[in-house]
Amino acid sequence: MQTRRKPRPAKQGLQPQPARVRGRPRALPGDDDSRRHQLLRASARLFREKGFDGTSVRDIAQATGLQSGSWVYHFPTKQDILVAAMEQGLVDALARIEAIAARDLAPRQRFEALVRTHLDTLLAPGQDFIPVVLYEWRSLEPSSRRRVAVPLKRYEAVWREAVAALRRTGEWPARTKIDVLLLFGALNWMARWYQPGGPLDIDTLARECVRFFLRRPARSGRRVAAVSR
Repeated sequence: MQTRRKPRPAKQGLQPQPARVRGRPRALPGDDDSRRHQLLRASARLFREKGFDGTSVRDIAQATGLQSGSWVYHFPTKQDILVAAMEQGLVDALARIEAIAARDLAPRQRFEALVRTHLDTLLAPGQDFIPVVLYEWRSLEPSSRRRVAVPLKRYEAVWREAVAALRRTGEWPARTKIDVLLLFGALNWMARWYQPGGPLDIDTLARECVRFFLRRPARSGRRVAAVSR
């Protein structure tokens, strides 16, 4: 008669581990968000410099150090990257100007802060998202255009209310049906000609813009309101 040996108790700390599933390497916490943001920033810079059509998948892979197929985990197509880059820029910019709108500011102070912040998101170093919105809008597919239009309309609404407040105080020089369109046209065109390091820094440019749009100096001599960046 054979006797059965009692199984030895398992040593603590050496419990069997579940088999690891082969495939994509296990990401550390925050890795995916970091890679996604890196991918969007690099793509926005390329879209601004080379245009959407002129930027290849290989260009994006080289700029980010990712393999050509790695970014598909985050974005199935290049169109998806374009949409995400535009949304990222608008969401960030919207958060900044809505914070200004929520403050208890006089209409002119609010307008000064909005102009300064808009120019910062458009012209400051590394700010490529909003220029991509401006110059690659036609590259969006119809469904993508409707999606990006949602935060864009919210962004414009903050400005419409700011201009309306200036009208009520008599500080807006003349009323037309296209005030906000003319305002954006003038501000956004600066991305075409502005030269960092030139005679006009962003603060000076913002002050000059406010003087031009309102056609009169501030009553109390206030300068452009400081905006947290």
